[in-house]
Amino acid sequence: MPRLRALVVDDVVDMAETIANDLALAGYDTVVADSGAAAVELFAKDQTDVVVTDLRMKSVDGLDVLEGVKRVDPEVPVLIMTAFGGVESAVEAMRRGAFHYVTKPFELHVLRGLVERACRERTLARENAQLRANLRENLSAKQILGQSPPMRQLRALLERVAHAASPVLISGETGSGKELVALAIHTDGPRGDRPFVALNCAALPEHLLESELFGHARGAFTGASQARRGLFVEAEGGTLFLDEVGDLPLPLQGKLLRVLQSGEVRAVGSESIRNVDVRCIAATHKDLAQLVEKGLFREDLFFRLDVLRVVVPALHERSEDIPTLVDHFLRRSLDRSPRAQMVGFEPDALDFLVGYGWPGNVRQLQNLVERLVVTASSARVSLAEVKQALGPARDVDPIAALVAKPLTLQALEDRYIAGVLQKVGGSKQKAAELLGVDPSTLYRREKPRD
Repeated sequence: MPRLRALVVDDVVDMAETIANDLALAGYDTVVADSGAAAVELFAKDQTDVVVTDLRMKSVDGLDVLEGVKRVDPEVPVLIMTAFGGVESAVEAMRRGAFHYVTKPFELHVLRGLVERACRERTLARENAQLRANLRENLSAKQILGQSPPMRQLRALLERVAHAASPVLISGETGSGKELVALAIHTDGPRGDRPFVALNCAALPEHLLESELFGHARGAFTGASQARRGLFVEAEGGTLFLDEVGDLPLPLQGKLLRVLQSGEVRAVGSESIRNVDVRCIAATHKDLAQLVEKGLFREDLFFRLDVLRVVVPALHERSEDIPTLVDHFLRRSLDRSPRAQMVGFEPDALDFLVGYGWPGNVRQLQNLVERLVVTASSARVSLAEVKQALGPARDVDPIAALVAKPLTLQALEDRYIAGVLQKVGGSKQKAAELLGVDPSTLYRREKPRD
C-alpha cells in the first residue's frame, strides 16, 4: 500500500520541519513549504493526501492556502495551525472547508492524531464513493440484459425517463423485472445518490400501509409507542417506489394523491405538516384503466401516476434473450455455490428453455437456474432434469387467457398472424401452410385498409 503524503506549510521553517519529521516517523512522506505561495504552487504540481498549514503567514496566509489547494482538489483535508488569538479566523477556515484546527502551542502527537483521522476519513470517503459508483453501475439500465428489439427499445426509453422529474408508471407481468427497471430509472437519474425506498402495496393491511407511507405520531393508535417518520420522509430527495399500486386501498389513494399534488405529508395522529421532495415511481401488473372503470382505482390518481409510461415486456416476448439471461443467472449462482457440479445446459435443454412459455417470467427463469445449480448431479443439465425441475406442466386454456384480456377479432387475427410469421422467419408461404390459408390472403392483409 503506498505511503500517504503530507504537505506542511509554515514560514517558520524550523516549525515546519519539526512537524514534517514527526509525520515522517509515523510513516508519511512529507513535503515542506516555507510560504503560502510556495505551498499553493507545490500542491498544484503534485497533490498530497493532507495539508497542514499555519494560519498567520506573510503575503499568502493559511486561508489563501486553503482556498488554493481546494481549488485543485476540493476533497483534500486541510488542518489549520493558529495561535490562541487566531481561533476566530481558524473557525472561519473550517466554515470554508478546513478539516480542523489546532492552537499553538500543541503536542506533536495531537496534530499527528488529527492528520491520521483526516486521512482515514478521506480514505473512507473515497471507498464509499467508489462503492456508490459501482452500485450505480450495477443497477443502471446498462445492466438490464437482452439485445432483443423490445429490450433495446426499453433501455432507450429508460435513458430519457431517468432524467425527467415526472412520476412514472411501470406496467408488466408479475416477475418481469419491474423493480429492476424502477431502480435503473432512479440510479441513472439526478437522484441516483439519494435514497431509493420501495413498498409493496399488496403486502400490508390498510392501517399499516398508511403508517408505513406517511408515518405516525407517538400514541396515534394502540401500539404506537414511538413516532415513525414514514417512507415518504425516508425517501426525501430520492425515489419512492410503490409496487403493485393497483392494490392500494381506495381511502389511501386519496391521501397519496394529495401528497403527490402538494408535496406535503401529515403523519397519522399528527397536526404538523412536512414538505417532501420525492419522485414517485409506481408499478402494477393490473390494468389500472379497467380498475378505474370498475370504481376500484381513482381516476385522478391514475392520471397523476400515468405521466411517463414504461411497459416491461414479458419473457416470452423476448425469448431470444433467454440464453443471455441463463448465462448471467448461472454465473451468479455458481459464485454463491462453489461446490456445485453444474457448468451448463445440454443444447436440447437450452432450446427447451428458449421455447418455454415462462408464466413467471424472468423471476421464474432465475429461480429455475438457481435450483438446478444446487440439485443437478451432472456438469451439463439434461432436458429431462429441466422438465423435472419445472414441475408438472400446467394446462392453460388459451381461450380463457384471451377472455381475461379481451381483444377485438381484428386485433386477435393481426397478432396471431404476426406471431406465426415471426416463428417461420417471415416466410408467407410457410405461414400460410400453418394457418391453412392461401398465401395471397397474407399478401392482401398487408394492403392498407379503407
